[in-house]
Amino acid sequence: MPLNDIRKKIDALDTELLELLSQRADLVHEVGEIKKKEGLQIYAPEREHALLDALSKKNKGRLPDKSIHAIYREIMSAALALEDNLKIAYLGPEGTWTHQAAIKKFGHSVDYHSLGNFAEIFDHVTRGHANYGVVPIENSTEGAVSHTLDLFVESPLRICAQILLRIENGLMASIPRKDIKTLYSHPQVFGQCRSWILRNFPEADLVEVSSTTKAAQLAKKNAADGAAALGGALAAELSELSMLETSIQDRATNTTRFLVIGEETCPPTGNDRTSLLFSVHDRPGSLVKALQAFDSFEINMSKIESRPSKQKDWEYIFYIDLAGHCEDEGIKKALNDLETHCSVVKILGSYPDIEL
Repeated sequence: MPLNDIRKKIDALDTELLELLSQRADLVHEVGEIKKKEGLQIYAPEREHALLDALSKKNKGRLPDKSIHAIYREIMSAALALEDNLKIAYLGPEGTWTHQAAIKKFGHSVDYHSLGNFAEIFDHVTRGHANYGVVPIENSTEGAVSHTLDLFVESPLRICAQILLRIENGLMASIPRKDIKTLYSHPQVFGQCRSWILRNFPEADLVEVSSTTKAAQLAKKNAADGAAALGGALAAELSELSMLETSIQDRATNTTRFLVIGEETCPPTGNDRTSLLFSVHDRPGSLVKALQAFDSFEINMSKIESRPSKQKDWEYIFYIDLAGHCEDEGIKKALNDLETHCSVVKILGSYPDIEL
């Protein structure tokens, strides 16, 4: 078929797609009106999960699933903006890994609020200035983000979704590599690139800052003094720095898990994770007995972290992740048993355990 004829067919399909998207938008608007009238949450992680999963099963064409998901992520983002001007709080400034995780989940059409620290994100959502917040919870190399864990103790917010983001760090600068004397970055990034730093810049000064975007800005500002930064490609692009080396993290599969926090948790999807915190009574064997509650009902505990309670010396709060939803009968029974051994039990939320 001649090239011009092929292009005409593409143009015709684009016109048809545009009409179908307009029809979809009309239906989305109706859904939004019903949700507002019934007081339902605009963002529905379980619906998102089901839709993307169904599209993967229906996909028989040339486009890979990840491309289909990326296209529909933006379609759903436009729908969320149409239903309600959805506001998402994240750890700024623009270009941080948290910002990129938020875009991966919510797309480009919603309204993003850049905030200075995790406490501000929790507060922003609690006060209704944002519908949802995105915060990191753990990294596959560096482990748990303790500040996020601590904020859940007093917060009324719930976890409604998770985001898994592959972290690709690089060396960025506006000066030649041989002139670098100082490296700026977030402490987590320094931890993720520890071996690379020792091999390549063992004598460089390492300066910790609040974000990789801030690091890039300082590398640009202090270039004459030999400054460079470690972080992602977006941070380099926003600060007009060159990426001198890419993928410098010590583990090729370096991944950070982020949580979406809001007022409500997610209904069951059939493949869920539940996060909760608890504090045991100050009695011998209390922790062992508490954990046996999950073993008794054959519930898989995939993660456990401990943090000082900050209320009493040597008293700890334990954070755990379970396979299943808090509405599952087995988990309900286990939680009832858990409460007999604990002074505090708090369900942080249940959410889909698959990141599509």
